Amino acid sequence: MNNIKNIGFVFLAMMGLTIASCSNDFLDEEQTTKYSTDYFNTQQGLVDLSESLYGNIRWHFGYEWAYGTTLYGTDEFTNANDLTNEMWNTYDNRLGPIKATTATGAANGNATAPSDLWDEMYYGIASANTIIAKAPTVITDVKIRNRVLAHAYFMRGYNYYRLTAQYGGVVLQTEPVTTVVRSFTRSTEEACWAQVISDLRNAYQLFEGEIFTYGKGITWTKATAAHFLAKALLFRSSERNNAWNSAYKTSDYKEAIDACSYAITARGALTANYNDLYANWTGIDCPNEQLSEILMAAGYNGDATTVGRFGNRTYNYFDPQFSVFAGGWSARGVWIGGMDFQRCRPTEYSYAVFDHVNDARMWKTFKTVYGVNTVKTPNPNGVALGDPAVVMILNTKNDNTYNGYTFGAFVQNPTWKDVAGRLPAWGGASGTRQTPTAGSLTSKKGQFAPNSLVLYQNGTYVAPNFKSTPICNFFAGINKTEDGSRTAEKGDAHRDVTMARLAETYLVRAECYARLGQYGLAMNDINVVRARAQWKAGENRSYYIDGSVAFEKNALNAGTNATFYTNSNLNMNTYYLSNPGVAVTTAASDLTLKSFPANLPAEDEAIIAQVGASTDLDRALNFILDERTRELLGEWDRWETLSRTGTLIKRTKVFNPEAKYITVNKHELRPIPQSFIDGILNPDGTNLSSSQKAAWQNPGY
Repeated sequence: MNNIKNIGFVFLAMMGLTIASCSNDFLDEEQTTKYSTDYFNTQQGLVDLSESLYGNIRWHFGYEWAYGTTLYGTDEFTNANDLTNEMWNTYDNRLGPIKATTATGAANGNATAPSDLWDEMYYGIASANTIIAKAPTVITDVKIRNRVLAHAYFMRGYNYYRLTAQYGGVVLQTEPVTTVVRSFTRSTEEACWAQVISDLRNAYQLFEGEIFTYGKGITWTKATAAHFLAKALLFRSSERNNAWNSAYKTSDYKEAIDACSYAITARGALTANYNDLYANWTGIDCPNEQLSEILMAAGYNGDATTVGRFGNRTYNYFDPQFSVFAGGWSARGVWIGGMDFQRCRPTEYSYAVFDHVNDARMWKTFKTVYGVNTVKTPNPNGVALGDPAVVMILNTKNDNTYNGYTFGAFVQNPTWKDVAGRLPAWGGASGTRQTPTAGSLTSKKGQFAPNSLVLYQNGTYVAPNFKSTPICNFFAGINKTEDGSRTAEKGDAHRDVTMARLAETYLVRAECYARLGQYGLAMNDINVVRARAQWKAGENRSYYIDGSVAFEKNALNAGTNATFYTNSNLNMNTYYLSNPGVAVTTAASDLTLKSFPANLPAEDEAIIAQVGASTDLDRALNFILDERTRELLGEWDRWETLSRTGTLIKRTKVFNPEAKYITVNKHELRPIPQSFIDGILNPDGTNLSSSQKAAWQNPGY
């Protein structure tokens, strides 16, 4: 994001004080730490502090917690062979109030602690509290005052949103704390949502519209506040809070619809091509990071001096372990957009939820082909650089084409052959990058592929069988974080991380309409999202791209690196191999819903049957959850969405076999960090009793 060049980390901790200020100009490269807290008694000090709030959102993508608290343990993702955060997916007894360590069964020392999110959100809240308390008297310029207050209310509302969504009722601290505080009161979930909504309403009212306050680009605006206000209102009135939320429901849905409508009207149409949102990322500060559909992003760039505590590490989490199961034929490196850390393995549901033929999002999201960048010996089949090395066929349950084939990691497959004429036209052995001809994968009939995978054989989901011990490490990863601009194999990524966009706003409004029984209006919003997902006339369904293309502008793109890059990234997918009954075509497809919530697409009807949804509202909500997967897969909020809608336990049990310890009336919330509870004192300074500590903890922990 080109407008976020300098992120000062200025956070007042609840139980202490640490100061670091950003420079006067948010676009400057300089960082300073020379200011005392007296600086925040000046207008410029509060402006700088409000600008620094953007740094707090970077934290979410700096380490293993990025996926552990948001994607694991849901219907969409399960763990692969890397077990760093396995407990967040399996819900076993290592997921508790105390961080799991190697001594208590963690695979390594990198496991996410329940206190990670808790601590970091309160840092941002403390800074926001300082601004909110001081700005009304310190800043005399009304426009500037409203601007910094809008940012502060948004940050506080967003951080309390994250805390309440994960933990339920939390400590509401809305005044600056400048001394050590050890006595706290836990607020109810109802009070917490009231605070979140109040803060986001204030931000919504104070933002000046779609004015990018701190430079050109996608910074927080009125539409950003509107989007999260709508999500907070919907959360308060969703199933997790049914014990107390009946008085809010109708008014919350209507207010959320109004907020969504502002954002939709203010930002205009969705980005025309789904590829442009994630896959077609061509380098640092490229135009795709400034799309009007993006409502909020954590901003990154190539300036090492402004990385701060947390660089973008998300490129590590979605690739399978290709360098291992490829037997060395496809080595990893900076030229490949991601690292094969095999954290997030899609479930069967995450493949099956798509219309494999007509939904372009599937083929613009899943990476299904890796090229040969290292020729191994012996090589009796004559495999050459630029040939397909890893081929993942994402077929459907009723496909019998591959029943007699041998697939798997390390399987050098002599039975690989021309399938129904789908492998006739393209090969990368020439060493030059080119666009594949529609319908092609290779120029060699009877092409040998060192490693290959298929989802189904004989109607059975066999993909998990392609594994190393103890769990599958061979799967089609998603490409939304791939970054070819890295300057070291394990270095920081430089691309922004999208945190909210307009397609989700449409789906939030659709859900509110459905909850009000206005199914026709809900269907209209859903169809806007699905219209973008259709293949457009003239599109090459075989074509694939991801953020590894940024390597073309990388200073490292020379010599051997350039050769590795060309041979690794083949710009092709397995669309026709995965849909062997489909003739080569560049025709448009159609995903338009004709009725809702009756007579849904076959893939949705199959899922609804598995989860047992029967009423119109249950069918509608489960369809919207499916559509959220198709549109938002891997976009950091699935756990919260399922917890909100009361579907976390059921859908996770049905679609995520590894989550075998998930428990009703426990795992809908996260454990309150024991480190926090142990630090609390009674007002008279005495320690909490065992029963008092137990009262602080969420049920079941």
